[in-house]
Formats: sequence, C-alpha cells, structure tokens
Amino acid sequence: MILTEFQKLVETQRLCPETLPKALQALFYDKQGDWHKAHEIVQNASDADSAWVHAYLHRKEGDLSNARYWYRRSSQPEFTGQLNQEWEEITSCLLNKVNELWTRKN
Repeated sequence: MILTEFQKLVETQRLCPETLPKALQALFYDKQGDWHKAHEIVQNASDADSAWVHAYLHRKEGDLSNARYWYRRSSQPEFTGQLNQEWEEITSCLLNKVNELWTRKN
C-alpha cells in the first residue's frame, strides 16, 4: 500500500483494518479527526513507531514538551514543518516498512 491508497482508505472506510500495525491505525484515526482514539491506540505501545506517532499527536495537541519526550523515545528528530507534512512523512515511512515485511514473507 502506498500513501495515496492509505489516504483513500481513510476517506472511504469508517474503521481501520486491524491487520495494520498500531502506529498506522493511530494515523488512520487521526486523519479522520479522532485524536483521542489515535492517542489511545499508541499511548501504551512500547515500539519506536508508536512513539513516533505519539510524538506527532502531542505536537498536534500543542504539548511540545511531551512531544519532545516521545520524539526521543522514537529516536526520530523533532519535526518542525507543517503537521500535515509530518503526518505524510510518518505514514509513508511506516507503509514502506509494512510493504518490505510483506515482500520478505512472500
């Protein structure tokens, strides 16, 4: 799946496929405007990808000190551009990881 396909999925589906990693599920619901559901998905996850999404969500919320904590946990640099640019960057990166894993399995 590529970014445009994921965006189309967000636009046409009410629920995110549970087969996607938690970090992508959170990005799905954030794009639909459900920040709280997105945050709920990643807040207890311990992987770096979820921490990255968690950082983005707190940056979007305006809680920059909390966002910085999660950027450090994710080993990702603090993003300074537009929120929609960050969403696209994170989503593209995570989709690439999913695609690589799928390719290796098949």
